[in-house]
Amino acid sequence: MKASLVSEDGTELKFRFNPKEYSVSKSAEWTRPTNKGAKKAGKPEFQGSKPRAVSMELFFDDWEGKGSLVKDIETLLDWMTPTDKSLSNNQPHPHVLRFQWGGQQPLAQFKGFLKSVNAKFTLFKPDGTPIRATAGIQMEEIPQDPQKTNPTSGSEAGRRSHVVAAGDSLHSLAYKEYGNPALWRGLAHFNSIDDPLRVRPGTRLILPTAEEASAKS
Repeated sequence: MKASLVSEDGTELKFRFNPKEYSVSKSAEWTRPTNKGAKKAGKPEFQGSKPRAVSMELFFDDWEGKGSLVKDIETLLDWMTPTDKSLSNNQPHPHVLRFQWGGQQPLAQFKGFLKSVNAKFTLFKPDGTPIRATAGIQMEEIPQDPQKTNPTSGSEAGRRSHVVAAGDSLHSLAYKEYGNPALWRGLAHFNSIDDPLRVRPGTRLILPTAEEASAKS
């Protein structure tokens, strides 16, 4: 069975050769408050977990004249640009990809986006046409959390909250929470944030319902 990457629009890139290896990594964000007068290190505070990251190397070989490695690599590069649908909805984001290979393996349910593509062409025809190449790719997971609801919509005590971790932004939190990055304005309004670019790690944000966020966006 050949491994492949499949875009949310149905485009599929089948690997000519299954990856000989791939790596999966995940990390958590912690902060440790410091005190100049303390003799011991402060107690670490958990800020949240980061998405899984996957890296692998793909091998392309058109020595026998079958297929088009240039087209396949262009597909990888194109998947890093915003989709036409997301642009028309004024919510630009790149293609969401699913890795599939079959069997029981760590990436069976992995969905994410391409974070980087590094292609290297290593063999050419006399006219300069590439016939052999490798491409190192890095992907980052898009967590598929169930739709969240708030137990009440009238009081701050009844709403959920989120502690900002390094790398978080109001746009990314709105996408993760509501599936719509444009609702960042609702998050800013409910948390009295004047400058969305200056939300520091460790800040606790109140998460309104999607309806409340939409009303203020």
